[in-house]
Amino acid sequence: MSATIKICNLNQYYGKKQALKGVNLTIETGMFGLLGRNGAGKTTLMKVLATLLPATEGKVSVCKRNIKRTREVRKIIGYLPQEFSMYPDMTVYEAMDYLGMLSGLGRPERKERISELLARVNLQDDRRKRVKALSGGMKRRLGIAQAILHDPRVLIVDEPTAGLDPEERVRFRNLLCEFAENRIVILSTHIVGDIESTCEQIAVLDGGEIIYQGTVQELTHMAEGRVFQAEISKRKLEALKGQFTVTSMLTMGEQVMVRFLAEEKPFQAAKPCGAGVEDAYMYLMQERGGEGACLDSCL
Repeated sequence: MSATIKICNLNQYYGKKQALKGVNLTIETGMFGLLGRNGAGKTTLMKVLATLLPATEGKVSVCKRNIKRTREVRKIIGYLPQEFSMYPDMTVYEAMDYLGMLSGLGRPERKERISELLARVNLQDDRRKRVKALSGGMKRRLGIAQAILHDPRVLIVDEPTAGLDPEERVRFRNLLCEFAENRIVILSTHIVGDIESTCEQIAVLDGGEIIYQGTVQELTHMAEGRVFQAEISKRKLEALKGQFTVTSMLTMGEQVMVRFLAEEKPFQAAKPCGAGVEDAYMYLMQERGGEGACLDSCL
């Protein structure tokens, strides 16, 4: 059966507030990134796809199954929510074994599958630890292990690396890429680095609307010729920030190395440089007229 998700004119409401506005997306096998600031509607969309939130209007199909057939869809979907918690007083192995039983896996299959997954997420030596004793990074790794325990065709992860240290983040991203070889993995995040390192196809969601869908390369191309870098004094920084969108800055004593967006070279000391995903994302937000689009890596 085809590993494709099709979303057609999806509108989602919370009372009178519209969280998603006419969303149209087609997601194929591989890593798909959903990028957007906090409150853009990413979690709402993920919950609809995971059948945790009934779609208000529109059509959604997952591997040719109508999203309304929740029992069938849940059998082929793994989900790691942004706020993850599971059976704090159970050991790691007990929690996995219980979830495997709920998924309909037989005892021999559970034993083999759990052992394999705990090794993959580097928790094999912690199998007897209680869940509540795990660190944040370990809990996220356990979260991904439980999400793929039943070998789903689609994996949905919502802000999976938030709060992780750099080493944990890299390990987590690598694991997702491995799993996406013949499945759909949807990575929803506001951290540009996670998208840039893992996804070829992406969509940008803002204010409940899809404002971009395509490849990472096509997105960065939008900002080419509009990214500049300059070394300026600290006293000039506020004036520059008032004129241009700053994508990053590095303080060096009394000087600041600033990377910013401009339609053309604004002053002699500004040097053009190649556009990255973060630059392109900020340019997209700037063109949309949004404010407060600053991401983690430029704070």
